[in-house]
Amino acid sequence: MFSKSKINDPIDPNKKADADHKPAVSAPVTPAPRAPMAPAAAAQAPMAAGRQPKPAPSIISADLTIKGNLETTGDMQIEGKIEGDIRSHLLTIGQNAVVRGEIVADDVVVNGRVIGRIRGQKIRLSSTARVEGDILHKNIAIESGAQFEGSVQRSEDPIGQAGPQKKLSAPAFEANGAQQPLNS
Repeated sequence: MFSKSKINDPIDPNKKADADHKPAVSAPVTPAPRAPMAPAAAAQAPMAAGRQPKPAPSIISADLTIKGNLETTGDMQIEGKIEGDIRSHLLTIGQNAVVRGEIVADDVVVNGRVIGRIRGQKIRLSSTARVEGDILHKNIAIESGAQFEGSVQRSEDPIGQAGPQKKLSAPAFEANGAQQPLNS
C-alpha cells in the first residue's frame, strides 16, 4: 500500500524514472570525530545555543499524600492528595486528585477536586472538576458538568493580587478530635 520514500534517493537527470530502479548503495557516511568537551563547556553548550530542553513536569502520583506547601517554576501534575498551598507555572489537577489549599499558577487545569482559592492567568475547569473556593483569574473556561461553589473574579494580575482569603484549616477535625481523612 505504501511505497518507499524516494526523497533521499540521488536524482540522475539522464535516467528515466523506473519503478524497478533501485538506488546504488554507497558506503555509509560517518561523521568526523569531535574532540571531547570539558564538563563545564558541555554544561554551557545548550545555554550558548540559546535552547534549553523543557524539563518534564513534576508528578505527584495517585498513591502519594503530601502535607505541606509545594513550589516550582516548572510544570506540575497532581494525581494524589495535597494538604497545602501550591505555586507552579502550569498545574494540572488529575481527575482523582484532591487539593486542600491555595493554588497560584500561570495556567491551571482542574480535572479533580480543589478545596481552596485558585489564582491564575488561565484557569480551566473540566467537566469532572469539583471546586469549593474562590477563583481569581484573567481568563477562565468552565466546561459543562463542572461543579463550582464560590466566587469568580476577573483581574489583570491575579497572581500578584493577594487579597483576603478565608483561612482553611489544613486537617479537618471532628467534634471528638479525631482527624478526618481526605475524601475524594
